[in-house]
Amino acid sequence: MPIITVKIAKGRTLEQKQEFVQAITNEAVKTLNVKKEWITVLFDEYERDNWATDGQLHSIKFGEGFGKQGTE
Repeated sequence: MPIITVKIAKGRTLEQKQEFVQAITNEAVKTLNVKKEWITVLFDEYERDNWATDGQLHSIKFGEGFGKQGTE
């Protein structure tokens, strides 16, 4: 019974998360040879103020909206 945890910054739409869940579930079924209903996907979502890379908070480093569909 695989439990897959995904850590992402907040801001993704429900449609984006649903598409991702479908893709990762299908790949787990194929790769791990398990039933689709056995797979659980959990999202841990973080505010960009609580996530940093290279010594800089993502809210400052990347700005508002970074990573959302339709942005650079």
